[in-house]
Amino acid sequence: MSDRPTAPELVEAVTEFLLAEVLPTVEDPRLRFRTLVALNALGIAYRELVAEPAEELDVAAVAARLRAGDVHDGDLALLKAHVAAKLAISNPAALERYG
Repeated sequence: MSDRPTAPELVEAVTEFLLAEVLPTVEDPRLRFRTLVALNALGIAYRELVAEPAEELDVAAVAARLRAGDVHDGDLALLKAHVAAKLAISNPAALERYG
């Protein structure tokens, strides 16, 4: 495994290339949209790579427990934190807007 460039650096370099060199030249609406989708995917990958490891949560087990009526005091906070951690990676703008 090489030291540099790191995976986040590679993703960042490709993102910068697409934003600065490719996107300004794309006139076809379909190709422009697909390029923006690729940039969004790279953003998600970058945030995933640099994120602090989150505590694993067995969402299915928590959901089953809640459906069975076994509700703990910290469940709402636990689920909110879990969703916030996912949004911080997948859509940080939504987290800022609704968080």
